[in-house]
Parts: sequence; C-alpha cells; structure tokens
Amino acid sequence: MFKLYFTALRGLAVKETNRYLRIWIQTLVPPVITTSLYFIIFGNLIGERIGEMGGFSYMEFIVPGLIMMSVITSSYSNVSSSFFSQKFQKNIEELLIAPVPTHIIIWGFVIGGLGRSILVGIMVTIISLFFVPLHVYSWGIVILTLLMTSILFSLAGLLNGIFAQSFDDVSIVPTFVLQPLTYLGGVFFAISMLPPFWQVVSKLNPIVYMISGFRYGFLGVMDIPILFSILISITFVIALYGVNWYLIEKGRGLRS
Repeated sequence: MFKLYFTALRGLAVKETNRYLRIWIQTLVPPVITTSLYFIIFGNLIGERIGEMGGFSYMEFIVPGLIMMSVITSSYSNVSSSFFSQKFQKNIEELLIAPVPTHIIIWGFVIGGLGRSILVGIMVTIISLFFVPLHVYSWGIVILTLLMTSILFSLAGLLNGIFAQSFDDVSIVPTFVLQPLTYLGGVFFAISMLPPFWQVVSKLNPIVYMISGFRYGFLGVMDIPILFSILISITFVIALYGVNWYLIEKGRGLRS
C-alpha cells in the first residue's frame, strides 16, 4: 500500500514540477526580474539616503524580505493556478475518483509550489550577491522558515484554487490581499520603527512573523521572537492543511 501511495505522490509531484519548468520563462524569470528592480531602486538609489537599519546597510536589511516576498508569491500562484486549471478542465475529478488519499493530493500540489518557490528563492539570492555580501546568521532558521512559508502559502493557494469559480477569482486574492499584506509585512522597514499603535496592528499580519524569522536567520536581528514566529507559522500550516483536507475530502466546490 505504501508503495502505491508513494507512486501516486511521485506522479503528481513530477507532473506539477514539469508544469512550471516547461514554462520557466513565465514562472521563474519574472519574479527574479521584479526583485532585481527592487534591489536597484530601493537598495542602491534610495538605500544610500536611508543609511543603516538594525546595524546593517539598508540593502542588506531588505534582501531577506525581498527573497521571502518572491517565495510567498511563487508558492501561492503556482498552486492556485495549477489546481484551478485542473478543476476548470475537469481533470481534478479523475483524482477525486481515483483510490488516492486526500493527503496525497494535497502534498502533490504542495510539492509543486514548494519546488518552484525554492528555485525562485535561490535565484533571487544569487542576484542579491551582485549588490551585497551574503550574511547568514543561522542556516537552520533560514531553511526552516523558507520551508514553512513555502508550505503555508502553497496551502493558501490550494484553498484559493478550491473556491475559485473563474480565472479572475484566482488573481483577486493575490492582488487585493496577499500583495498588500506582503508590502506591509516588514519587507522594506523594521516593525520597531512604527508607532506603538501601528506595531500592534502590524502584528495582526501573519506575514510579519515569517519575514521577521527569515531576516533573523540571515542577519540575527528580529522584530518578533523567533520561537513565536515559528509557532505562528506552524499554527497556520496546520489550520490551512485541515481546511484543505476537509474541503477536498467532502468535494466542496469540486464535484459537478
């Protein structure tokens, strides 16, 4: 039985991986170009006027946030668009009637989002080396935060794909929810710089905890205690996984 499940997981994961690799110009290159522009505009041009932040140059400070921003966007968009495309083409019904556990379906899509986001993250990190030297305070925290964030937003993208009824629905959440939360999540500034009221408001944004944890892994500075950031990420992963499992298991919005 384990061998059958592993074969099913491998097949779905390979299919998802081949999907974004076949169109790599659309899936891997754009976030790298966009982030490079952030490096040039905010890092080189504006950063020189801002000076140091947290004991590091402004460019060094924003690099972890920009990497995390590209990871979040890539993992979310990969799974949401892939799942909805299969639902739109009625291919998802083949998975639902196949003797494949719901956990396998979820992880098959998550692995696709995880792979794409890690590739994009590595490419953005390489680009950043042309602007700043690489600082890594804790590789363990960097890898853990990267994996947790990729899994979390892959699950969030899957949830979007389940509820979406049209291709427009797939783009609504990234445009009006995900992108604003990311920009307000501490990518370009330290939460400690904000007035007390806005610090409290910012801490309602879950992306703040992920960017803070990732920045700690690189620079050793943080706005939120690292253990709390990891705990928040784990909590959201468990919650989203449970919701996705329930919806797919019951066929909510999937069965015609």
